[in-house]
Amino acid sequence: MHSDGEQMLGGLIAAHHLASLEDLPALVARHADLVGFSQTILYVADLQHQFLVPLPGQQDLDGSPLERMRIDATVAGRAYRTLGIVQTRLPGDTADADLTSQGPRRMYLPLLDGTERIGVLAMTAPGDDETIRWRAAQLASLIAILVVVKRSTSDTYAQLVRTQPMQLSAEVLWRMLPMRTFATDRVVVSAALEPAYIVGGDAFDYAVAGDTLQLSIFDAMGHDTAAGLTATLAIGTARNVRLQGAGLQATAEAIDNAIAEQFAHLHFATGILAQLDLGSGVLTWVNRGHYPPLVLRRGHVVATLETEPDPPMGFRMPANQPPARYQLEPDDRLLFYTDGIIEARSPGGPEFGLERFTDFIIRREADGVAAPETLRRLIQTLLEYQQDRLQDDATVLLVEWRTQQHNLLRLHGHDASH
Repeated sequence: MHSDGEQMLGGLIAAHHLASLEDLPALVARHADLVGFSQTILYVADLQHQFLVPLPGQQDLDGSPLERMRIDATVAGRAYRTLGIVQTRLPGDTADADLTSQGPRRMYLPLLDGTERIGVLAMTAPGDDETIRWRAAQLASLIAILVVVKRSTSDTYAQLVRTQPMQLSAEVLWRMLPMRTFATDRVVVSAALEPAYIVGGDAFDYAVAGDTLQLSIFDAMGHDTAAGLTATLAIGTARNVRLQGAGLQATAEAIDNAIAEQFAHLHFATGILAQLDLGSGVLTWVNRGHYPPLVLRRGHVVATLETEPDPPMGFRMPANQPPARYQLEPDDRLLFYTDGIIEARSPGGPEFGLERFTDFIIRREADGVAAPETLRRLIQTLLEYQQDRLQDDATVLLVEWRTQQHNLLRLHGHDASH
């Protein structure tokens, strides 16, 4: 005899196989009802992580149409930001209603696929105890997986998460990029890239094979479609030759040749290609004309990984520097970035600068903010600094080795009652 919780989860899994993204809200509502969860609403985050957008076919509690909500100014956004369960009184409850009692309440839970934040589940729960929280957390986890499964073939999803039209170069590039957050028990990788809709030549990539984490960041010349194609070519070439067993130097050379062949020496890209041994913490990298990575440790910048850089890729100029090495310590953070981060300039004011950039990351770390939320806030700060219009692409790749912060990315059902 299956429990109600098993029927809820198992039934939703069975029902999703022939369902579209638009079908998910009704399926979730039907199966959540088996354990007493009602008035469920599914939200997904927009591309820039500024809004939570409701999936189609849903209504607010009073039957009115649902609107998108700001992540930084709403209860649902709080669940998204803090990665915890947020509870509130039901509409119409008296001001002195006690959330510690066993009465109904609204719950908001982040939708996490692994460590990638997808959106938020809002629902009414019949009470609050260990079983209810466990079921709520499992339901939210399953919904996140189902959204990810459906979104790659859904134009509806692509339209929902966009707040403005996307230029062709950005359209091509976003299809190539890996998800912006990834974690195991030994590493957390988070990335951010702006401007999301008119991105030119910035790109990042990463992948894991056994104990090796491959990392790369690129900054292609220009802000047009050619720049986007240059960055896309760099990622594609790197993946292609890496999977054939090429090392860092050979991979950089292959990218150099591919860009030069395609664009006849008229376009180029700077970049860093790196490998992190997840067992030992040894970082190995080559620098092709790019800003050096930084190492943060216990609230300080302890190293700027400067080497004699080789020429940018695309000129077929000699590259003679051997890969450099650096020994990380547990919980170190690596920062890779492009010039759009530190050269962002407020109208009539100074550049954002390297010191302000690193101080921002360090302060969020001291506040206990998880890496994906740190980068989301960084991008919002940069946009505000330049009055919502970046003059250049701004990309940052943040890597934490053997950090305990990854536990913040897992929903343990802790309460954040409001």
